[in-house]
Amino acid sequence: MNKIASFTVNHLDLLTGVYVSRKDKVGQQVITTFDIRMTRPNFEPVLNTAEVHTIEHLGATFLRNDSEFKDKTIYFGPMGCRTGFYFLTRSLSDNYSINLIKEAFQFIADYWGVIPGASPKECGNCLDHNLPQAKEEAKAFLEIIKDWTKEDLKYPTAE
Repeated sequence: MNKIASFTVNHLDLLTGVYVSRKDKVGQQVITTFDIRMTRPNFEPVLNTAEVHTIEHLGATFLRNDSEFKDKTIYFGPMGCRTGFYFLTRSLSDNYSINLIKEAFQFIADYWGVIPGASPKECGNCLDHNLPQAKEEAKAFLEIIKDWTKEDLKYPTAE
């Protein structure tokens, strides 16, 4: 069985940040998968499921409601390892995507109110949310990516 591309990234060298995981051409459009790495794999504690769940709800809601880019958002959701999120976009430049990720995490950091889609009718695990901790995680991540540019999107390589 072939190893999938994400398993070829050396997670021992991977730092927190935003990376282009892959670009796939589907018809005339390019689907870009961004690796939003909020904690350093195998070195820092992973995110707890409650704040991951809250970040997922708030991030997906924000991205799918952005008037300019909602139709270019395909997916925003957590990694199984709980060190971050994947964000898939359609035909959206890397620079726009970085700004959109920053805006999404600023929205999460500033958010107060009812978590969208967190009722028993809308969510399969509505009791597993933690808004205060999700906000703290978003603020910490924003500090890391505040000056992130297109040049920072490459996975780190061992020296």
